[in-house]
Amino acid sequence: MDSGTLTWIIIVLALVVDFALRIVAIIVIPRNRRPTSATAWLLAIYFIPYIGWLFFLLIGSFKLPKQRRLRQQQVNEFILESTEGIERVRRDTPWPPWLGSVVTLNRNLGAMPLVGGNTSLLIGDYQGSLDAMTDAVNEATRYVHVEFYILSWDQTTGPFFDALEAAVKRGVVVRVLLDHIASLRTRDYKRTIKRLTSMGAQWQLMLPVQPFKGKYQRPDLRNHRKLLVVDGHVGFMGSQNVIDRSYNKKSNLRRGLKWKELVTRLEGPIVAGLNAIFITDWYLETDDLLDRERDPVEPVRSDDEIDCQLVPSGPGFEGENNLKLFLALLYYATDRIIITSPYFVPDEAMLTALTTAVQRGIHVELFVSEIGDQGLVYHAQRSYYEQLLRAGVTIWMYKAPYILHAKHFTIDDEVAVIGSSNMDMRSFQLNAEISLMVRGRSFVADMRRVEQGYRDASRQLLLEDWLKQPLRSTVLDNLARLTSALQ
Repeated sequence: MDSGTLTWIIIVLALVVDFALRIVAIIVIPRNRRPTSATAWLLAIYFIPYIGWLFFLLIGSFKLPKQRRLRQQQVNEFILESTEGIERVRRDTPWPPWLGSVVTLNRNLGAMPLVGGNTSLLIGDYQGSLDAMTDAVNEATRYVHVEFYILSWDQTTGPFFDALEAAVKRGVVVRVLLDHIASLRTRDYKRTIKRLTSMGAQWQLMLPVQPFKGKYQRPDLRNHRKLLVVDGHVGFMGSQNVIDRSYNKKSNLRRGLKWKELVTRLEGPIVAGLNAIFITDWYLETDDLLDRERDPVEPVRSDDEIDCQLVPSGPGFEGENNLKLFLALLYYATDRIIITSPYFVPDEAMLTALTTAVQRGIHVELFVSEIGDQGLVYHAQRSYYEQLLRAGVTIWMYKAPYILHAKHFTIDDEVAVIGSSNMDMRSFQLNAEISLMVRGRSFVADMRRVEQGYRDASRQLLLEDWLKQPLRSTVLDNLARLTSALQ
């Protein structure tokens, strides 16, 4: 066979394989996938077929391994039994008529009931939240449960690690969960692991990507939760990781970036639910189902008592729990919606809910950062601004050099949500998240003060100003928007 004939055979075979891959893509990719995501993947495969398929095989599946999904179903039953206080929900003031259905939705999604008799303190100071967590650990007598997307031992977090070590020396059981990939990317990862080991803490990586140890799933399926539980009586959750507010990155330090967060300190029966989330994540990583601490937790008896419901979400659940909660609240709002999200890349359903809310006469505000720390997400987010502004949404841009990383929103004067979840497709589908829905006018009033602080430190984005941006920025934003659909 001469070289010319061999060349033609190779070309024909390549064309046949390429055609077959395109046909297979049409059959496989759209199945159980959002149309936008399926379209983005098909475009990638059609324009760069072999590379597109390679990336799809690496990150195209948003499901955890089957064994982990089965464990999640097992622990959902545990969660149902792990929160006390449902009978303590206050009824002395009327509920919004729609709240009962949202509570039912959340319980069906994440197995957690609404519990009463709780108090909360919002902490918007970065160092202040670290100090508050350190103080709580210093008071621990039985156990400390630490779970963070990023946990790093550096000069800023040193006192927190010192408190953990002192707790171990007192005989307190300290268990630590940290996300593998997120923490691995930090400057002090190896030092942090050595520190945890030397102090005697029990620690485990979440969703480890260690194929040679038989531990592997899609690398960007991450556990994004941030929580701390001390003795079952005090809990913390919110947007903040345990790391210096610059994240110790050279690029951040060069730009002078500083993260702005919001954390809530909780007391009351809801802390048992927060602990249940830790216990289930510990079980998923270790096969060790801890006995739930059953010390009685006295409910708070005051005018500041609030009702709380935790909503865990992530690829271990069948549906997008956080997205469904958010959509339900957006459609039930009757007066105002105020959203804070550092990475705001909504899907079609959320975008429709927000624009429809404005058309219903609802006042809608969105707080975002003036600058970004993640290029693709930042530009994808910007691609929605014109549509939101034209719809009548008020957009506030938190001024540089701060990255407004807090994640929360308020509905009317009755209900608020705070947690780890961004309003983007990654948090809805790929990340394990935790959200806290709070019913209580005192809590919403505290949140209003936080929101006003954001306004004072922000500039309002006006449509006429936004339309002056150069064409190259618009093109870049729209290209980033397309890549955001590759979920």
